[in-house]
Amino acid sequence: MTEHNTPHQVVVIGGGYAGTLAANRLRMRADVDITLVNPRPEFVERIRLHQFVARTGDATIDYGTLLGEGIRLVVDSATRIDTAAGVVQLASGRALDYDYVIYAVGSTAATPSSVPGAAEFAFDIAEFESARRLRARLDELPLDAPVTVVGGGLTGIETAAELAEQGRAVTLACGRTLAPYLSAPGRRYVAKWLIRHGVAVLEAGLVTEVRPDAVVLVDGSADAAVRPSALTIWTAGFGVPELAAASGLRTDTLGRLLTDETLTSVDDDRSVAAGDAAAPSGRPLRMSGYAAGPLGAQAADTVLSRIAGTEPAVITLAFTGACVSLGRRAGIRQVARRDDTAVNLYIGGRMGAAIKEVTCKFVVAKRIRREAREPGSMGWPKGGPRPGQSASAARVVTSP
Repeated sequence: MTEHNTPHQVVVIGGGYAGTLAANRLRMRADVDITLVNPRPEFVERIRLHQFVARTGDATIDYGTLLGEGIRLVVDSATRIDTAAGVVQLASGRALDYDYVIYAVGSTAATPSSVPGAAEFAFDIAEFESARRLRARLDELPLDAPVTVVGGGLTGIETAAELAEQGRAVTLACGRTLAPYLSAPGRRYVAKWLIRHGVAVLEAGLVTEVRPDAVVLVDGSADAAVRPSALTIWTAGFGVPELAAASGLRTDTLGRLLTDETLTSVDDDRSVAAGDAAAPSGRPLRMSGYAAGPLGAQAADTVLSRIAGTEPAVITLAFTGACVSLGRRAGIRQVARRDDTAVNLYIGGRMGAAIKEVTCKFVVAKRIRREAREPGSMGWPKGGPRPGQSASAARVVTSP
């Protein structure tokens, strides 16, 4: 590590919601040289990829409108973090020296190898490149061609709804439960909207095989059935890049970087994680755009504290619920307790859609862009135990 009469070198790996915000927040100190590494030259709004696929909205933003002055954008992919040497190796062959690295690589699709044909024939919507391939395939299909969306989570619901609103013949195979993050009344509302718009909702529908023109389904009430599917979209679950494990850093079973409560790697105090790829104390927060911003801000604060020689704060984030769009004219805002458990209160219809749209705009305009103008300006709701963490443990974790 460099002795500092020179700027502190910080490399942020990943230019999504967490990484971009972290890079902007690091500008709270003038003596920090910030490099943001991202494989794409544009920022991708992942929460709008279902709109991009359906051609009802865009999902990319010029980094020039998001990054604060002085941040260097390197369009490349990190292949290894050499923690001993303090170097990030890039796919191009370049190497970036660092004093601290923020690990914000995000998440990817998780198409299971245990389902025959899923990797070969199913499309995913987790990243921009895969969403672009999916959009091109949709353009080739007649409107009445059967489409199967696998996964009853928020991404699956939004994708199915967007396509159904365009008049496509959509089947939503939920696997187990439709919208598990919503309350029972919220789930009923979503199910009614989908059915009213022609979506065949198979709540217990488990896809056991994907074929070029069909899926094999088990629904719990009958033997396996073959259903025609000109296009199968896989949205069931997420994975994470393998960069941390490939760099010799310990991860959880999914591959997220194991950290302490300050988001610092348990193996290396110069590696700090943010966003979907972070697993503080092995109890990661729900993968979401909502959590990404606070985690990015916390990661930057941890690095700045270490530079200043002060004790970093621990992560504390209260969830407030979830927003789901149902096409362009409806949506649902589910209210939740601080620990992310839903309560029997939601706002639906056009008001739900308006709240979802305001939320999407807020993430970029009020979080990332404001942080570029005023580093350190972002705050977030504090407190609340994470899944698998008792309330008493949370009180210890979140105390100053």
